[in-house]
Amino acid sequence: MSVFCEVPQAAPVAVFKLTQDFNNDQDPNKVNLGVGAYRTDEGRPWVLPVVKKVEKVIVHDDTLNHEYLPILGLPEFRSSASKIALGEDSPAIQQNRVGAVQCLGGTGALKMGAEFLRRFYNGNNNTKTPVYVSAPTWENHNAVFANAGFEDVRPYKYWDAEKRGLDLDGFLGDLQSCPEHSIFVLHACAHNPTGTDPTQEQWMQIAEIMMMRNLFVFFDSAYQGFASGCLDKDAWAVRYFVSMGFEMFCAQSFSKNFGLYNERVGNLTVVARDADNLKRIMSQMEKIVRTTWSNPPSQGARVVAITLNTPELFDEWKGNVKTMADRVLLMRAQLKAKLQALGTPGTWDHITEQIGMFSFTGLNSKQVEYMVKEKHVYLMASGRINMCGLTTKNIDYVAESIHETLTNVQ
Repeated sequence: MSVFCEVPQAAPVAVFKLTQDFNNDQDPNKVNLGVGAYRTDEGRPWVLPVVKKVEKVIVHDDTLNHEYLPILGLPEFRSSASKIALGEDSPAIQQNRVGAVQCLGGTGALKMGAEFLRRFYNGNNNTKTPVYVSAPTWENHNAVFANAGFEDVRPYKYWDAEKRGLDLDGFLGDLQSCPEHSIFVLHACAHNPTGTDPTQEQWMQIAEIMMMRNLFVFFDSAYQGFASGCLDKDAWAVRYFVSMGFEMFCAQSFSKNFGLYNERVGNLTVVARDADNLKRIMSQMEKIVRTTWSNPPSQGARVVAITLNTPELFDEWKGNVKTMADRVLLMRAQLKAKLQALGTPGTWDHITEQIGMFSFTGLNSKQVEYMVKEKHVYLMASGRINMCGLTTKNIDYVAESIHETLTNVQ
């Protein structure tokens, strides 16, 4: 008998299971709107032209080798990643109170931040500190914080299903009523899965209450540049909170905006009160990294660092990012127009009011099931669709499928 015979079978990760089901489907009209990655209008992955260019530079650079990186990662990657989050002229950077940890993707950055907070925030090893994540949120948020040892991961109100937009009153109410020193995970832009972000004025209201109630800000920034096509616009909330004097973390992912999904390029930006606090924080981050992955891989970090630190490549990258953002915006406009032209039940303004890769359609679980089984259009059970899965070739079929579903299934 195996020593592992008592191990229970874990449920598959929903988004990967969806892709597997899609791949196994033989229907010629099948469409995958589940996967969280960019696709061209031909439905193919896109290696950014600037990435191809930089990879060639790396290959032909005889000064590079495969020695270990420092525990906290490639210094020029970490500093340039924090600069695009906080801004080139960020006072916090100039005051030497910003540090960074190169991580394995955005998930790794969340993991490092969560591990540190559990050990050192609100007392030592305080597993009781409430961690608030938006309702709904990316499902990994709950798991990462619970896995780091936090015992009280709670939802905060965010999505108003009735009006298909932000439930600002509910959100602010939860900020007012939660225990002091609670941790709040905020989506910097292009909220996943709803695509609904607060306005700048709403962010100001959120920041004011968080400051007043001594709440900890942990931004998750997975789509900078990808949401609006503008790096600065997508970083507005993060920079505003820094300007208000918050000590905070910001997990950054370069999977989407560089198309480096399998290189696992992430960064945890740490904004401390002062240089002395930062020094002690980073010393402990080093200890956590050492027992987690010891030190990070170099390839993806080099691609990002060279791009961000070379003016002409940086400009080219911004153009590549805008290409992706513009295609998503075009698909949003076309889907909304087609649904309205068909007279599909309900309102569809939210399709263009939302931003980023994902749209929260408002379809319920029965309607999603009909879409998958009858129309072979694969989307998450929550009704979330990846706008990049839409192309000029399949958008009519998808719109007609949504129309048929909403007409026949309540």
